[in-house]
Amino acid sequence: MHTIALLRPDMFEVTIDHAQASIDALFPGWNALDRLGVVIDEPLGGLGASHLIQFFITAFYEARPRRRGELTVYPEIYAFHYGRPWGTHAAFDFWPARREVMVPGDPKELLDAINDRGITRLAVPDRAEALPEFRPKEVDHALDRIASGFAYHACGRVRDGDVTIRGMEKRTEVNPGRVLRPVYLDRPVVSDKSFKETDTAYIKWLKLRAADITPAQNAQALKRREAILCDGVASETYRRIDVMEALARMASGER
Repeated sequence: MHTIALLRPDMFEVTIDHAQASIDALFPGWNALDRLGVVIDEPLGGLGASHLIQFFITAFYEARPRRRGELTVYPEIYAFHYGRPWGTHAAFDFWPARREVMVPGDPKELLDAINDRGITRLAVPDRAEALPEFRPKEVDHALDRIASGFAYHACGRVRDGDVTIRGMEKRTEVNPGRVLRPVYLDRPVVSDKSFKETDTAYIKWLKLRAADITPAQNAQALKRREAILCDGVASETYRRIDVMEALARMASGER
């Protein structure tokens, strides 16, 4: 739950079509009950959506400031590991562990999982469009509820991107850094407040997920991240897409 203190909206610069944009412009119809879902289909692929995730987190807390104080709730963000686990992204506060959803390589199961969690903003890997067959009515449920779709790339830069999110402080790289270099504590952090780093379950989760990717895959993800850093901060691009396109791309597997 360190994102409560770590992140603020002014730590990110958002532009849409090269013009400065607000939370409401990036997430039209934004409300306090929105939920972000990120589909991941390659090793540590969600790092390419780091700033979208983190900016959403700031919006989540700004919507209801008491979430930072008396409630201290985790942000409503969900990572959908498609096909198999692709390395934990829990450092972003995908916590408790149920927020990282392991989905079999079946498009029907993926959409079911997204619908079951009431996702309203959906980020998907920028794959070729190949609309699979879903279960009856599941597409209608998604179209009725999901308000925004985004295509992202694991490298942090998507083709024909119309959204840019740039980190304005080096602290915006703390979470990506912890995904790339998890801190495997022998025991929980001692604190008067309850957050994931004080939870033995979090330590166990990091160790359990350590085998999801190889050292070579981790090194490749680190290299991708370093490639978009300038003076210690990253600039990422995304492409806004409609919901049907997001559903067509999210499980196609086509590069």
